[in-house]
Amino acid sequence: AARIIQNMDPTADPCKDFYQYACGGWLNRHVIPETSSRYSIFDILRDELEIILKGVLETSDQGDREAFQKAKILYKSCMNESLIEQRDSLPLLEALRMVGDWPVASADWSKTKEPSWSMEENLSIMNSRFNKRVLIDMFVWNDDRDSSRHIIYIDQPSLGMPSRDYYFNGGNYQRVREAYLQFMITIAKMIREDKNVSKDDSFVQEEMAKVMELETEIAN
Repeated sequence: AARIIQNMDPTADPCKDFYQYACGGWLNRHVIPETSSRYSIFDILRDELEIILKGVLETSDQGDREAFQKAKILYKSCMNESLIEQRDSLPLLEALRMVGDWPVASADWSKTKEPSWSMEENLSIMNSRFNKRVLIDMFVWNDDRDSSRHIIYIDQPSLGMPSRDYYFNGGNYQRVREAYLQFMITIAKMIREDKNVSKDDSFVQEEMAKVMELETEIAN
């Protein structure tokens, strides 16, 4: 109650400016940070919670339960920037190897990988190992018809861009679409270089244009 009163402005007439009456105290005591587009009590609570979590994750993990140990290991791995820089693209290349490599980043994928490549198997690997759903979204959740049990749900996954509007509309959507395609081309070129595959810009552009065409068809 004290916090609510503190965030109000009782000097304002609620019949003339109810917003100032209800929120004037908050407006007087808080300024939206340059790094944010909004600032509310939820943002403050989130910032405070992140500070608390940082302290918890940086404590010794002796005697912790396995779940806490995993959280601390994940945090340390993200904070170890020197090792991240040292490993460079190796984790990404290893992930690609696990799902049968990437045709655009390979010199002869159709000959060496495609004959034994299974879409069903690799979709399941991407889902189970990397939490990445492509073409099909599948998950376990409460049964809407019987809350006492869990069932397997099959659904459509999200698109590469935030919504289907980005694939069809003009204006800013088109500029994002062009940047998205260029981003894919840049990443493919970088991976080819890291794998010491010969430079072939026209091939990369053609392949990424096909990816964009496929995503557009899915969005449609």
